Amino acid sequence: MSKLLLEVDGLKKYFPITDGLFGRKKGEVKAVDDVSFNVKKGETLGIVGESGCGKSTTGRLLMRLIEASEGKIVFEDKEITSLSKTELRKVRRDIQMVFQDPYASLNPRHSVEQILEEPLIVHGIGSKEERKKRVKEMLEVVGLSSYHARRYPHQFSGGQRQRIGIAKALMTKPKLIIADEPVSALDVSIQAQVLNLMKDIQKEFQLTYIFIAHDLGVVRHISDRVAVMYLGRLIELAESEELYENPLHPYTKALLSAVPVPDPDLKKETVLIEGELPSPANPPSGCAFHTRCTECMEICKTTRPTERNINGHYVACHLFNE
Repeated sequence: MSKLLLEVDGLKKYFPITDGLFGRKKGEVKAVDDVSFNVKKGETLGIVGESGCGKSTTGRLLMRLIEASEGKIVFEDKEITSLSKTELRKVRRDIQMVFQDPYASLNPRHSVEQILEEPLIVHGIGSKEERKKRVKEMLEVVGLSSYHARRYPHQFSGGQRQRIGIAKALMTKPKLIIADEPVSALDVSIQAQVLNLMKDIQKEFQLTYIFIAHDLGVVRHISDRVAVMYLGRLIELAESEELYENPLHPYTKALLSAVPVPDPDLKKETVLIEGELPSPANPPSGCAFHTRCTECMEICKTTRPTERNINGHYVACHLFNE
């Protein structure tokens, strides 16, 4: 059995809503609300859900780009939520992030060489010659040439920029890469190239991925396990094929029914989700999905469902809690 690389327990992030001149707190947005999962070494965990479900906030909490309100994050048996900035810097060598918008995450005033060297300088890795050598190596790993090092971000296409973003994440030889919607800003034809590149790199460098996306088709292509989030909560988690072949939660079923199938003769039942996504500032009582669920029962309106393990397939739904 693979060793656990990351364990997340009871993670919460509540953003305060303030009012008036003195900034009195009048409420809070429950962006991430009691999320727990783990990631094994060498696997890819996909996190999916609608915009606003808290998946990107979860990614930023794991990097400690924002601080958690509650909960524990354990990376390689080290609890990182309480680490000082100096200790956290050492851990960040091993955890890197690839962002959604490659242009926004690359400094337009720096050449590619300066951008890629920066993580090495920050962590005090290598001499000037060794850094330049690693820049050239990483550019070639992601399918670019060493002469691209002298160019600037605006001189590249979206797909090439994302390759530079991936190269930057690889510079410190990390163990875990958190990819936040890494292909959603790219053309479909380029998406496949970048996904295949990420899979090849994972094998070559024995990487572990947390792959955040709203596109279930993309997640299926790359993930070993998939976690589904809704309104800040984890509602289902299973092996990739198990989740796609046998979704249990009504929300997951609705999401999967919307994924296009490349077969015009295949008749597929579409499950419609009624209504609007509720505000995380005022989430529904009980099960967060009950206001839009076609199988809602009375208990769903008052009691939050507990997570149930059905042969390694986790689901938080009252249909399975009887």
